[in-house]
Amino acid sequence: MTEFDAAHDERRVGRVRSLSVLDRALYALFARHVDAAKHDRDRRRYRGTDMRMSFDLYLARAYGLAWATGLFVALPTALVALAVPDSTVDAALSVFRAALPLFEHVPIPVVPRLPVAGAVALAVGVAIRQVVLAVAGRYLGWRATARRENIERTLPGAVRYLHVLSSGSDGPREMLRRVAETDAYGETAVAFRGVLNTASLTGNVNEGLRRVARDTPSEGMLSPFLLKFREHAGQGDDALRNYLRMESRMLGHRQDRARDRAEGFLELLAELFIVLLVLPSLLVIVLTVMSVIAPGLSAPVATPLGQTTTRGVVVYASAVFIVGVGLGASVLVAGLRPPDQSVEYDRPVDALSVLDSALSNPASAAVAFGFPAVVCAGIAALVGADAVGVALAGYVAYAVPVGLVGVRRARLDDAKDRELKDFVHAVSGHVSLGRPFGDAVERVGRDVDLGPLDSDVADLALNLRFTAPSSGTDVNLRTAALARFVDRVGTPMAEQTIGLVVGALDGGSDTGTVFDTLQTEIGRLYHEKRALRSGLLVYVAVGWTTALLVVGITVAVNVHVFDGFAQLSTLSTGRSFAINAGAVDLDRDRYQLYVVTQATMLASGWFAGTASRGRYEALLHSGALVVACYLVYAGVGLI
Repeated sequence: MTEFDAAHDERRVGRVRSLSVLDRALYALFARHVDAAKHDRDRRRYRGTDMRMSFDLYLARAYGLAWATGLFVALPTALVALAVPDSTVDAALSVFRAALPLFEHVPIPVVPRLPVAGAVALAVGVAIRQVVLAVAGRYLGWRATARRENIERTLPGAVRYLHVLSSGSDGPREMLRRVAETDAYGETAVAFRGVLNTASLTGNVNEGLRRVARDTPSEGMLSPFLLKFREHAGQGDDALRNYLRMESRMLGHRQDRARDRAEGFLELLAELFIVLLVLPSLLVIVLTVMSVIAPGLSAPVATPLGQTTTRGVVVYASAVFIVGVGLGASVLVAGLRPPDQSVEYDRPVDALSVLDSALSNPASAAVAFGFPAVVCAGIAALVGADAVGVALAGYVAYAVPVGLVGVRRARLDDAKDRELKDFVHAVSGHVSLGRPFGDAVERVGRDVDLGPLDSDVADLALNLRFTAPSSGTDVNLRTAALARFVDRVGTPMAEQTIGLVVGALDGGSDTGTVFDTLQTEIGRLYHEKRALRSGLLVYVAVGWTTALLVVGITVAVNVHVFDGFAQLSTLSTGRSFAINAGAVDLDRDRYQLYVVTQATMLASGWFAGTASRGRYEALLHSGALVVACYLVYAGVGLI
């Protein structure tokens, strides 16, 4: 066992000791499956994901979720099977025997309903369990594929950065460290951090390059690059510099071709999302209609939350399922989203600063609007709203203002990125004329209107004015000024572009080479950002279209189908009608369908908003859809 493997095992033991009670229980129950041959493919997928939890813990959680989901689905399945009338079963058997002539004269024994319902529920539960385990395995593949896509998208920029750094005095290890410290390079930076971590354990950078090249999911790009980087680094600085220049051009061309062929990683997820949201709503409608001819669906059932009917159990279980689908789809979209399209906002420490920045910082708004949301929920409870109405009122009062602040800040960041591109081109023009960097920034800040970036550029020019080339601290002060500028702008593009200037100039790279590369880099990044934004708008439309489709279907069923069955049930006094007079309750049926529809609004809004800009916009979209659903139902008199 090598030193690296021993350290890895020690960290693994430490993680097991720090598990929660639930994780320990799952680990004890399902850890035996880790070494099974059927999970060899999952283990290979896991090595390419760089997940923070160990594979055995992930598999234990997957088995626990699979069993819980199977039991959750099996219970309402058994209730529905018990509620189906004998006439319906006989009709189904008649159709089965008619479709298969060989079994036309085969007698079918009468089997008690309870064992049949149990067998059906068991079969459905086992099938759901297997589906969840299969999805858990596929999720590892999706994570590995997403990581490979992220590496292949960010590696060309990282190689261009390495080429700029190669013109300075840094060695290969220091060059890798500068890229690894830049979060905007995403999974490429993570891979480089893995190289450095292994190098710190083994004392050999070449060993770190070899191991990461072996385990990376990007076998076609990152793996050969790391091996060639190790080879050319051993041949000297000139050989490494020439290789990085050639490789940066080749990777750039390859990235352009891959972008033309790629259709996006979210297409399958969007299709699956639509199916999983529409089917539960249709199931509720079918059960409501079936309850008219199947009295067993209206049989009372005692639950920990009170008494309801068999159909009610299925309806509310469907609502919970829809919410779970929305949360799961949002988590998947957020995990597959490129890192340079996700911005994390920091919340101030003190309460006064939080309140002061509540209208400009989404992280502060997420705290500041919590109390008003509770007040709105309390008002809804006082005016007589039920539990669902109170929860939705509080959610809308919280989600809409926080989402509006998030969208406002995102648009400001977009404007800053747009002006940052013009700022870099203007500064590069002055630098190419031989002017010092600080003088170029001051001239651009004075002569060019940069909109929301004006104050940040003025602050940068002021800080650069304090640098003194003869004092020996020029590099440190300039680096600090640029780092402050990146923090003030606060966008991933600023970190990836201006951060390139910080690292390259700090490493002694040539100023002209730095800014020539920077102009190309920022133009490419801005183009990619706009293209990705346009592509993700398709999934915003998918979320809204699914939500509005479900609203239209449920309203139409409420207005036309339920009213028709209610009228028929009032006429079922004679034996010529086979309709249960007590099975139709318009208020109850409309309310249950309204609950399922609002669950669909939440799920669709989360999916659409997360695809657009992230979790803060997900709050806005879901809140807006909840309000739209309420207005439609109230407008047609259904609530």
